[in-house]
Amino acid sequence: MKKNVLILCTGNSCRSIMAEALINAKLGSCIEAQSSGVKASGAVNPNAQALLEKKAYWREEYHSKVIETVLDTPFDLIVTVCDHAKETCPMFPKAVKTIHVGFDDPSGKAVEEYEKTLNLIEKELLPVVKKELC
Repeated sequence: MKKNVLILCTGNSCRSIMAEALINAKLGSCIEAQSSGVKASGAVNPNAQALLEKKAYWREEYHSKVIETVLDTPFDLIVTVCDHAKETCPMFPKAVKTIHVGFDDPSGKAVEEYEKTLNLIEKELLPVVKKELC
């Protein structure tokens, strides 16, 4: 059975979506990733989406969603990817391991910054999640 991981950020528009897509693309045999935002923006960053589409990681079901929509999911691991989410991470009903692997937000920066962030997530976050769950 696949393990469930939640990638949590503030806006759920960029970093957490990229991490969700990467985990599902690269570790999908043993992990199902979802992402959510403490204060979800309701929109995926267009630069992040374009990059994920270019790399063939994008799925139509990816969207920015609020934390309430996933609170009842029995996650095996929760990863916060921004400091604000780490401080405001809600308590999940089912006790769950929470780790923090932070990344700078590329939003509003040059398009190359998105690719840098995506590469960092792949290099720094994926091995941690794989070690925890696979």
